[in-house]
Formats: sequence, C-alpha cells, structure tokens
Amino acid sequence: MKRRWIAGAIGVLAVALAACAPGQGNTAQVGASDQGGEAQGGKAGGDKVTLSLWSWRVEDVKAYEKILATFEKSHPKIHVEFKPFQATEYPNILATGLSGAAGPDVAQLKSYGGLQPLVEAGQLVPLDGKVEALSGFDAKLLEGAKGHKDGKIYGVPFAYQTLQVLYNKKLFGDNGIQPPATWDDMIAAAGKLKEAGITPFAVAAGPDATWTLPIVHEIFGNARYGSTRFRDALLRGEKKFTDPDFTTSIKLIKDLEPYFPKDVVAVKIPDVQALFASGKAAMYPTGSFDLAPMLAANPSLDLGVFQVPPPPGSPVTTPVTPGWADGSFGVNAKSAHQAEALELVRWMATPEFGQLYAGELKQLSAVPGVTPSDPLLAEMAKNYAANGAPYTLLVDFRYGQPNGDAVFRDEVQKMLAGQTDPKAVAESVQKGVGQWFKPGN
Repeated sequence: MKRRWIAGAIGVLAVALAACAPGQGNTAQVGASDQGGEAQGGKAGGDKVTLSLWSWRVEDVKAYEKILATFEKSHPKIHVEFKPFQATEYPNILATGLSGAAGPDVAQLKSYGGLQPLVEAGQLVPLDGKVEALSGFDAKLLEGAKGHKDGKIYGVPFAYQTLQVLYNKKLFGDNGIQPPATWDDMIAAAGKLKEAGITPFAVAAGPDATWTLPIVHEIFGNARYGSTRFRDALLRGEKKFTDPDFTTSIKLIKDLEPYFPKDVVAVKIPDVQALFASGKAAMYPTGSFDLAPMLAANPSLDLGVFQVPPPPGSPVTTPVTPGWADGSFGVNAKSAHQAEALELVRWMATPEFGQLYAGELKQLSAVPGVTPSDPLLAEMAKNYAANGAPYTLLVDFRYGQPNGDAVFRDEVQKMLAGQTDPKAVAESVQKGVGQWFKPGN
C-alpha cells in the first residue's frame, strides 16, 4: 500500500512541479488540427466570438474552465477555449503560433527574459492605456511583463511566487524542534533530525533538478549576498558576481550538503518530493508553487512555513523572502478579435479573476487586494510584502545568452559533485553574463 501511495504521489508531483518551474520551457496536449482553423478565434453560434487562450498549465484545465465560465456569464457574447500545452515545449509552440495566422488570441506569457523574444518580434499588443487597472499593480510584478527596451506593458500579471522553507509540523513536534529564529537554530535542528534518521532538507540535484539549485541558493543565501542592495549594485556596475559576499553565499550550499539526501547529485525531483510528502524529510526549501502539489499528494500533511534566518556575516540582518512575477496574459498582435481579447485580459486584472485564481489554483494572485484563503499562502504573501526581495538571477540575468541562471545551476551541481568550488562557480557566472550584460542598460 505504501509503495502504491508513493508512486501515486510521484506522478502527481512530477507533472505539477514541471509546469510551475520558473523558466522551464512543451509536446502539445491538443492535436495539430486544434492549432489551425478557428485556433485564433471564431464564431460559436450567432454573433458569439470564440477566443483561444493558450497556456503551459496542462494540469489546470478544470480550474480554468471554472474560472472562465464566470467570465462568460458577464460577457455572454464571448466564449473562451482554454488550450494547454506541455510546459517544456510551450515557448517554441507559442512563438510559432504567434508568427502565423493560427496562434492564440490570448496567451500565457513567461516573465522577464522569457517574454522579450515575443516583444522584439512585435507579436504582442502593448497594454498601456488599454487596461486601466494595471496602474494599481505592484511595480515589482509589472517589471516581469514589460519590454526590456521600450518599457511598455505586454501582459496582465496573474501570479507571483515566493521562496521559503516548508516544514512538517509533526516531525518538528515529535523531535522537540521549533521554527528557527537564528541560523544556528536551523543548523542545530538539522543535526537533531539527521540523528533521528530523518532527512533534514529535501533537496534534489539530479539531472532533472538542476533548475531548483538557484532556488535553494536564493532561500539560504539571499541575505548573505546582500539581497536587494547587492542586486542594485550589480545593475549599476559597482559589484560583480565574484564579490566575496556572493561567493560566500554559494559556499552555504556546500556547507549544508550533509543535511541533504545522500548522493544528492543523483536525486531526482519526484524522489525528493515523495520523500517530503511521505514524512521522511522534515524541511523543503522551495517555492509557493509547491504548496498545492504537496497537499494534493498527501492531504494529511500538517505544514508550516518559515523564512530562513540570515546566516552569520550577512549584510542583511533580517529574514528575506525572495520572489518573482510568475507570468502574465497578453494579446496576440495578429488576433482577429483584439477587442474581445482585450475584454478578457481587462477582466483578468480584476479582483474577481484574482480571487478565483487564488482559490481554484492555490496560488498567489498578482491582482491587488486579493487575499489568499489558504493560511499558509496568506503567510507567504505577508512575508513577501514585508521582506520581499528579487530572485536576482531570474529577474535580471535571463535577458541574454548564456543565461545567468542556467550557468549558475550547472556550476552548483558540479560543486555538489566535488568537481569545482564556490569561487569557480562565481567566476563562471560572471564570465557568462559578462558576454552580454552591460551595467545600467
């Protein structure tokens, strides 16, 4: 029975996390015929217009059908078809669709560097002045939906993600552990858990998991490298990734390795997720996107969340919650139904959509004024509002090649395999982004 439960959990978690992964690029879930004909919009009887909405969220079909049914009640002349694709293939499918006549009317868009190729190709409609509600959105989240060069807004942000540590309250209670108030408290708790035969931190660094390593680094190291102050100095050209504080923040990951699963560089994402969901690991450094999949895999989990206390020597002395804009919804410049598509994205900027999104998908809505009903999500939102900081490599260093985030994750995996060291990791990142990044640009 236990083996069957874990196998089921692995299946649920692997699909869900792959789709939520920041920057993961998809095999279409719809047939080739679905990408032609009325894919860009058509008539659904009478004068009703059918809009095509493309997404990388194959697991969210039922939720979006429910959400979009609410839109259709107040917009009876518009029908919306939600068409999801596999996350890993979505960027290529979307770029192809937008370049021809068979693309979507409205598309789910990646943020920051992932958005720019579509902007530069002129494939999206600028929304400045067309969606008035955007003026009330958090400026940090709007950055993910803007053109890097022209500063125009090309999408309505739908969610943001935060980074922190989920923990198993039962395992903490059984071992007399409280959420840590200091870095030393956290290390002492990890040692106590390890002695009890429990994996302290559920971390994967196998071939399918390298993208999670920058996330792990942000959670443990953001305060140590200087958080927003360091990021701002980087952008001005006053600091480099080879700065001693950033190098030391990388070393933290190596220092924590004894508390990760054994042979961490061989551990896959489904394995480590099942480890945490089954109660064999006590803490899971991850994103808010992982809360719903964890509870779906094991509804009996009693979870808590904490911000990592600043490590010794940190320039920032208060806990930090890194985060980023997850994505947005934009309008295809070639849509034959732009007026109706604009109606849809305007509605996506309303609290009605935001509350439905947060409730149905257990995600943090980007719409101002939306309060998550889930208490853990509400706590994550509160922490981000009070102590939010950008996930620097994702927010600022994905605009060129080589992608800074990608260089970092591959080098950290090598470090955990004993093939390099923190200083060399930092040098590789600086060398990589130095090929295209110009301070102040």
